[in-house]
Amino acid sequence: MSFATSPGYPPHARWRGVESAFLETGYASRSIEVISRLIQAAGRLGGRCADVSSRRPEVIGSIHLADNLEVLRALPSDSADLIYIDPPFNTGKIQQRTQLKTVRSAEGDRVGFQGRRYHSIVVGTKRFSDLFDDYLAFLEPRLVEAHRILTRRGSLYFHVDYREVHYCKVLLDTIFGREAFLNEIIWAYDYGGRPKDRWPPKHDNILLYARDPSDYVFDVDAIERIPYMAPGLVGPEKAARGKLPTDTWWHTIVPTSGSERTGYPTQKPLGILRRIISASSRPGDLVLDFFAGSGTTAMAALELGRRFILVDSSVEALEVMAKRLDGVDGIEWFGFDPTPHQRHAEQRNAF
Repeated sequence: MSFATSPGYPPHARWRGVESAFLETGYASRSIEVISRLIQAAGRLGGRCADVSSRRPEVIGSIHLADNLEVLRALPSDSADLIYIDPPFNTGKIQQRTQLKTVRSAEGDRVGFQGRRYHSIVVGTKRFSDLFDDYLAFLEPRLVEAHRILTRRGSLYFHVDYREVHYCKVLLDTIFGREAFLNEIIWAYDYGGRPKDRWPPKHDNILLYARDPSDYVFDVDAIERIPYMAPGLVGPEKAARGKLPTDTWWHTIVPTSGSERTGYPTQKPLGILRRIISASSRPGDLVLDFFAGSGTTAMAALELGRRFILVDSSVEALEVMAKRLDGVDGIEWFGFDPTPHQRHAEQRNAF
């Protein structure tokens, strides 16, 4: 009997299932071959190379439209140096992605280049349900594979919220071992509505586990320091250097406008992924995200010189990734054609 089907788990946990096309579409063998090249490159470099952004190999990342469990089962053991996942939170809410387009208008509410005025219009919305009948039974086989795939010095960051974090902590303890739990990071924010019948929940939880709690990558020198709240109470040298963040992170929600905003409903700030990847991997390492969403993990990995494997079962998610990664060479796509969503691809095809 699996953990998630044990009598003590709440009866709402029954997963409806997700259909996989990974093994039936004919691209599985090519996908595995590309993944092997990524893993071999990361292994040869051993975290001691120059940034891949300045000296890119033939393939720096792969992105898969597939059931993540099938992809995970195809990955070899001890291959990913860092895993970050932000699975559905099992909130029961309908998540909505709003697609915006900026157009020129004499009556626009924003002023751009040479004083031209612009405003945004809604060109479409897409919705999906964030509800699972058996949430832990859905997660358990994927986390078992994640543990197998991690390298000996690798770490897992598991992003969830207050509704399921306690159940997920117990599940992860059974897979990784209680001694492998390193910390719970709190991402605190102050946006959105405030219910009047209880304390407003304004944080997410990120559980951190190490494959080997006695020997794991944590590069304290690579972590971007933050300012002291009262710099006058420390010396000038210390104030200029800043301090290390604690396990409570104050990062704003992705702004409603600006270049980072994609319209994807569960998009996470780039700053969170930068901090995680900087601390728990080295340049040239392989980062895996199998609930990839809007592709923020890939953006941070590229910026910091890491390779990546991303998986998501949502066409809408890969459409967002295609736009964000437009113009980036060295990415292999599987089960999805990014070119209709990329301007640079259209320009290349024109020649």
